[in-house]
Amino acid sequence: MTRVIIVRHGQSGYNTERRIQGRTDASTLTEKGRNDASKAGKALSNILFNAIYSSPLQRAKHTADIIHSELASRTEQSAVVQASDLLLEIDLPLWEGMLTAQVKQELAEDYRTWHQRPHELRMLLNEAEGTREHFPVLALYEQARQFWQEILSQHQGETILIVGHNGINRALISTALGIPPSRYHSVQQSNCGISVLNFAGGLGEPVQLESLNQTQHTGETLPSLRPEHQGVRLLLVRHGETEWNRQTRFQGQIDVPLNDNGRQQSQKAGEFLQKVAIAHAVSSPMLRPKETAEIILKQHPNVKLELQDGLREISHGLWEGKLETEIEQEFPGELQRWRLVPAEVQMPEGENLQQVWERSVAAWESIVQTALTNQHKTVLVVAHDATNKTLLCHILGLSLENFWNFRQGNGAVSVIDYLSGLDGLPVLQAMNITAHFGGGVLDKTAAGAL
Repeated sequence: MTRVIIVRHGQSGYNTERRIQGRTDASTLTEKGRNDASKAGKALSNILFNAIYSSPLQRAKHTADIIHSELASRTEQSAVVQASDLLLEIDLPLWEGMLTAQVKQELAEDYRTWHQRPHELRMLLNEAEGTREHFPVLALYEQARQFWQEILSQHQGETILIVGHNGINRALISTALGIPPSRYHSVQQSNCGISVLNFAGGLGEPVQLESLNQTQHTGETLPSLRPEHQGVRLLLVRHGETEWNRQTRFQGQIDVPLNDNGRQQSQKAGEFLQKVAIAHAVSSPMLRPKETAEIILKQHPNVKLELQDGLREISHGLWEGKLETEIEQEFPGELQRWRLVPAEVQMPEGENLQQVWERSVAAWESIVQTALTNQHKTVLVVAHDATNKTLLCHILGLSLENFWNFRQGNGAVSVIDYLSGLDGLPVLQAMNITAHFGGGVLDKTAAGAL
């Protein structure tokens, strides 16, 4: 496995001014940007990197240098920072240096395209040899693919660090997972946010997003929303650990309760979310998520818990209660198919993923609609591994073939924002946050069977 950790540069002067940066190199880190870069370095200091790549633009290069000095002071880091032009930020030559508000006002039609159909944004550039059509988002995705093709083959089985920008980081994550350019704005990258990708091989081979946009090391519990954004935030949590997770025994719809560690995880998740103003809570009716939700809600005694049957775990049918070795004996080759082509597997006397998709997405959309109707700003949703992975595919416009692209640790928190109702595209602000368990930026929860 090749582990890739992606960090966005620290806050820059242009970020605070709400100015479009693109490839301009005029903007430098603020004091907060430098401090956050140092915090990111500390958060990563227990990981040994084989290589470190950075954008050559000074706001990213400076961030990488600060992280590198923190790493070097704490561990035997031999890797040096290498600049790569393939990590340059999105190229927006006609907008660079302009205030976002100015673009919005003076180039209203283009700005609307940028927000609603980013893959269609087109700029006509006058060059010596004539006028050239430039599609910034499509060009960026091509650049990201090129980076992966060059880098992954060089670092098989190694751990690498990438320090880039909002746009290129989104494109790197999206091209790795197959998220289309039309969903460019659906993946968030905060200043000094940390994301983790695990590659089985090269681009196009299996890859897992272990976590997205962790910001806890900077002192920010969850990625913040700009004050002007109106909408609904959902906190999607996987239940705490059960004894069967620990044993890697398939649970499905057998009602296994939390174990002591699972209750402790739920308590830590509750403490982590205690300052978040939760307005409403929904859980699968099964014991393990229901108990997880109830423990989290001890910090929010006035919040009522609603149970939604559509959120229950996948029915594994005849696999339930069995270990992988037992399933392999009774149903030879089926586990391998489940790992490789999950959408094609019909659980014997159980469900397939399409059935899980239909009921869980219907439940999810009714939760969003109810929150919008009742003006609930933040809703807690507690469910299961397969349910959550199915919902993440839906949120990012992916098919069920992408089911294994997402990791969901026990007690982990993901953050999804609907900024313009169910008609607008949701934004995955953060995914699989497990920092509240004290294990650092990597997910150390029991992988467990579903």
